[in-house]
Amino acid sequence: MRPKRCSRPILTANTLLASQPAPITTNAVLYKSLNYVPAELVPVAIMSHVPNVVLVRKDFPAKTVQELIAYAKANPGKINYASQGIGTTSHTTAELFQSITGTKLTHVPYKGTAPAVNDLLAGNVDLMFNELATSIELHKSGRARILAVTVKERVPSLPDIPTLEEVGVHGCISDTWHAITAPPKTPPEIVARLNAAANAAMQDPGLRERFAALSIGPGGGTPAEASAFVKEETLRWGDVIRKAGIEPE
Repeated sequence: MRPKRCSRPILTANTLLASQPAPITTNAVLYKSLNYVPAELVPVAIMSHVPNVVLVRKDFPAKTVQELIAYAKANPGKINYASQGIGTTSHTTAELFQSITGTKLTHVPYKGTAPAVNDLLAGNVDLMFNELATSIELHKSGRARILAVTVKERVPSLPDIPTLEEVGVHGCISDTWHAITAPPKTPPEIVARLNAAANAAMQDPGLRERFAALSIGPGGGTPAEASAFVKEETLRWGDVIRKAGIEPE
């Protein structure tokens, strides 16, 4: 007896990549040699968006972004900012901020968020462009201060904190997003099914409640929208990296 023919392709096991922006965007600009080609990965869906913030140590003299800019211009190179590492979102956002405001800050790269934030809390560095999710409780407890958010609109969890756009720093838009990508040449029908599953998962009430508690915005959308977004982010931050002359250690 012949086996019954399946009317649609079977979704075989694939290794999917769940990542922040760098592996699928800026790594291609930063590193001359990678063992993969980011542009060949197939975007499936954007999973989430986390606003970034301007986070300063609790006793930093500037109380607003305008005061920060004025202080930086009066003390070029004397303000230290932490990042999660060379070429990370926190680093490139700081470079974009400097190019827009005409300021000069000193970069102190770390290996990850935790050591960077710990040194900011200890007063060893002055500021950091950091994710809201890991900054908000520090702000609420008074251990550090958020001067602004780097997204287009104020976030509901911090209604009194302005956006950079509001305070005159135009074009410094930055969030930390997370995406699912599939291996090169993954068939479109499989990408579509993975995308549908991802979108369904992002509608789960428990997940959305947890995201809201962490000030994380859910993603979603079609594979085509995810692909267009990744290409746009690659171009935008690639330009920042090239103009700033950022090179990996």
